[in-house]
Amino acid sequence: MQAPALSGPQYLREGLKLVLSPNLRLFVLLPLAINLLLFGGLIYFAGHQFSLWVDSLMPTLPDWLGFLTYILWPLFVALVVLMVFFTFTLVANVIAAPFNGFLAEKVEVVVRGTDPFPAFSWGELVAMVPRTLGREMRKLGYFLPRAIGLFILSFIPVVNVVAAPLWLVFGIWMMAIQYIDYPADNNKMSWQDMLAWLRQKRWQSLGFGGITYLALMIPLVNVVMMPAAVAGATLFWVRERT
Repeated sequence: MQAPALSGPQYLREGLKLVLSPNLRLFVLLPLAINLLLFGGLIYFAGHQFSLWVDSLMPTLPDWLGFLTYILWPLFVALVVLMVFFTFTLVANVIAAPFNGFLAEKVEVVVRGTDPFPAFSWGELVAMVPRTLGREMRKLGYFLPRAIGLFILSFIPVVNVVAAPLWLVFGIWMMAIQYIDYPADNNKMSWQDMLAWLRQKRWQSLGFGGITYLALMIPLVNVVMMPAAVAGATLFWVRERT
């Protein structure tokens, strides 16, 4: 029997195959273009600011502890990379939320073989905007207090050494929430019920969130993997709910 945490790569792999299929390719092109523009702009900005951000976070050490700089510097580089990644993912998903919700809907239709959703129309897509953006605000409300706490922790000397691992664990959990929420919202599951369900499927959720996090950390590949993560999360929803 496959361990629950190991089902994540399978869902993401199958999700990638789905979004590359002719039936769904059309629904991927527009969010893909949006993500490319955002990613290009953020990489350009981060490239000019990266060293400054690392230097700002690095603690000032006395001379006799100078050797620790060589140990801590890679850790704080990783911390900045994680924070840049979070910013890109957050902004991209807020902007692409209606398209991602619509893609999740169409993936569910393909997977189930039945179509309980309204037929495609631009009016339907526009009507999804308030609902999906409202749901993104719920995610933002969940994310921000925890992210701010971790951000503050990043500036506390000595204690900030644990900030990068905590960002990683939190990021993995947020990836599961971010993408599995699309099919959950389409099926009218409330925010609190969705969180409770993910906690019941904790290892499966972390497995999917972990592989998604890893895939989205790869430059350029992450742009393609975002719609694949939507499709993979929809597969997760359909199969784990049965």
